[in-house]
Amino acid sequence: MAGPLLLPASVGQLRSYRCFPLACLHASNAKEFSACYTYRIQYTMLQCATLPQRKCSTLTFTAWCNSHLRKAGTQIENIEEDFRDGLKLMLLLEVISGERLAKPERGKMRVHKISNVNKALDFIASKGVKLVSIGAEEIVDGNAKMTLGMIWTIILRFAIQDISVEGNVSVCEDYHTLLYWKDGLGFCALIHRHRPELIDYGKLRKDDPMTNLNTAFDVAEKYLDIPKMLDAEDIISTLRPDEKAVMTYVSCYYHAFSGKQKAETAANRICKVLAVNQENEQLMEDYEKLASDLLEWIRRTIPWLENRLPENTMQAMQQKLEDFRDYRRLHKPPKVQEKCQLEINFNTLQTKLRLSNRPAFMPSEGKMVSDINNAWGNLEGAEKGYEEWLLNEIRRLERLDHLAEKFRQKAAIHEAWTDGKEDMLQKRDYETASLSEIKALLKKHEAFESDLAAHQDRVEQIAAIAQELNELDYYDSPSVNARCQRICDQWDALGALTQKRSEALQRTEKLLETIDQLYLEFAKRAAPFNNWMEGAMEDLQDTFIVHTIEEIQGLSTAHEQFKATLPEADKERQAILGIHNEIAKIVQTYHVNMAGTNPYTTINPQEINTKWDKVRQLVPQRDQALIEEHARQQNNERLRRQFANQANVIGPWIQTKMEEIGRISIEMHGTLEDQLTHLRQYEKSIVNYKPKIDQLEGDHQLIQEALIFDNKHTNYTMEHIRVGWEQLLTTIARTINEIENQILTRDAKGISQEQLNEFRASFNHFDRVSTLFESLFALCCPQGENEFSRIMTVVDPNRMGIVTFQAFIDFMSREAADTDTADQVMASFKVLAGDKNYILADELRRELPPDQAEYCIARMAPYTGPDGVPGALDYMSFSTALYGESDL
Repeated sequence: MAGPLLLPASVGQLRSYRCFPLACLHASNAKEFSACYTYRIQYTMLQCATLPQRKCSTLTFTAWCNSHLRKAGTQIENIEEDFRDGLKLMLLLEVISGERLAKPERGKMRVHKISNVNKALDFIASKGVKLVSIGAEEIVDGNAKMTLGMIWTIILRFAIQDISVEGNVSVCEDYHTLLYWKDGLGFCALIHRHRPELIDYGKLRKDDPMTNLNTAFDVAEKYLDIPKMLDAEDIISTLRPDEKAVMTYVSCYYHAFSGKQKAETAANRICKVLAVNQENEQLMEDYEKLASDLLEWIRRTIPWLENRLPENTMQAMQQKLEDFRDYRRLHKPPKVQEKCQLEINFNTLQTKLRLSNRPAFMPSEGKMVSDINNAWGNLEGAEKGYEEWLLNEIRRLERLDHLAEKFRQKAAIHEAWTDGKEDMLQKRDYETASLSEIKALLKKHEAFESDLAAHQDRVEQIAAIAQELNELDYYDSPSVNARCQRICDQWDALGALTQKRSEALQRTEKLLETIDQLYLEFAKRAAPFNNWMEGAMEDLQDTFIVHTIEEIQGLSTAHEQFKATLPEADKERQAILGIHNEIAKIVQTYHVNMAGTNPYTTINPQEINTKWDKVRQLVPQRDQALIEEHARQQNNERLRRQFANQANVIGPWIQTKMEEIGRISIEMHGTLEDQLTHLRQYEKSIVNYKPKIDQLEGDHQLIQEALIFDNKHTNYTMEHIRVGWEQLLTTIARTINEIENQILTRDAKGISQEQLNEFRASFNHFDRVSTLFESLFALCCPQGENEFSRIMTVVDPNRMGIVTFQAFIDFMSREAADTDTADQVMASFKVLAGDKNYILADELRRELPPDQAEYCIARMAPYTGPDGVPGALDYMSFSTALYGESDL
């Protein structure tokens, strides 16, 4: 049944029997209307069969038929002639009824025409209309009265019968002068009632019927797509207008206005669907942008963390370590929050899509939550590797600085020792020396060879240190290598010169017999002792690097052992000085003529005493240095224990909280709001624990500043604590988000708390026996494997082998949900298009709000059907694309 036609109420006086349109349309109740309508149909059918053909009826009926035939691409010119073969008559009935009639006869003979007309009359009779004195032969013969009567019967059945009227229409003050259709005010009032913007009713005059009628007819044709079926002059010139023509024309108004109401309803449905789709698209764009920004930050950060370009100085590496700490404290925490928020937004979007019967959102390639988690894992891997590299590099630079300083000390001592040795070995003093002097030179040379052999170990140490510096990529390796090469070359030259001088002295040894044994003994004993003192001074001044109390205790023990050897060394010194004193006594006793100092060695008692005093001074300095280092290592041990005591509490606490959250998500009772409140309070208690984490961070920073690299008192590192803390915050946030999504689902699906509790109990039972989940699910699906596969596609769209509680609820409730479908939207568009298989842009702009009309125009594909026109749009593919059944 079509919608009601609204009429002005001031025409109540026109309810006379003879004025059928107003009498029926203004019946006071349904019973009155039905009786009036039934009686009038019978009367008019008989009257139509007996009345002479009227010009007005012919004009009106022809226009009415053409208004429908043009939908099929044809029309009639003469109503008596064009229906005689029955073809256009059958086509007219198919258009106005929307049904297919029997296949017509295409022959030209009279029998073919009568057959076609009978098919049309049989179809009319099948619709409950009793035809009075109307036969196929009269229509084929062109009987005007019968043809007009038949058309009038069709109009009554298909254009007027379904009209209903609103009761109790309010009186409109502007219409109180409307008495008859003849003055045109009735038609204008109809238009003004439904489309007041088309006619200014207040400016119409009852005494100007011609203007009123032409205004109504022109406006109806131009804006309402109602063709002119009446002639204004005919209406005015006759005492009473043709009743059937007026009824036919007024029925067109009804269908025009009722179609507009259908279009408004269809437009409202489309607006609702498009609004949901636009909101979802905005959420998808927001997700894409946030995911792109986070991935871009990760992409920029990883190369920085993977940069392993070493620095040359400890200060530069310390700056890199400080930059890394700033990254950990300042730059990374906001990104952790963004990552968590991204997962929450993604879950919320998927929930909204499921509630609106849309397909699940699939982000762009490389922007899935799993892709972001993988990128985040790569970031943390690079972060861990970068921190390990920084600490190893600091150790390496520390080792390099120590070796470089040791190299310089040993090289300086060796260079000081070799200074002048080449000149001394190149002297030819033995050529003019006496025998005693030659023997002295020979002995002196033997002492030098002994000294040279003693220095061999130092040269090897210098070369070994230089090699290690090269292996550790010391930045100043070229200068170290150059200095080492000079020392080695000089050492080789000294060896060659020593061999050469030894051979020269041996050739002249037979000429020289006088040997001063005491000087030789002094030289032999003084040289090793002097070398020992130099080595002792080196060791006492040598810098040391330790990392534990055990290492410093080992150094202290070695130092105590060295101090224990000092009495024996002092005895050796006294013995050497005694040799010198004995030499002096012999010289004084025998008045030996000694020229200069000991000819066998450059070492003298003063030098021995000076170096011995230096050793005695360095011993307490070394004691003090070891004491200070021992105190530093004790402080480091205190820092280790302080960090370990907190870490050994925080680490298990985080693990316990993670387990509690897992239990809470399964064992929660009460309403979802109570569960959400409980979880948020639980989250607040966790966040309140943050100061202890910060305190532990402070202790960790003190440990790093003290260059402490290991801690035997705990198995927890700061990295473990950070990762556990971040996972704890993410888990509680994800659990809260799951409850919020369950609230959204419950409210959208109308699920009661008892149903939700039953769903939870069932899901927990399946979750405890997860290995049987699919088999149990299959057992519950008697429709077979295809239905089971469809259900698994709904509850597990990503084929992860995991069914979430949210997906379980959606599946249990979505089948009964009252949601829009693609077919409903397609039917709404068809109403707006006037039953066409396509729609025009102007029709969309006329029926929809501007922004949503442009949205449809931009996304609808051009219509390619055979009945298309330029600019036609395909609303069918667009409707299916809205629900994921095709590409938009």
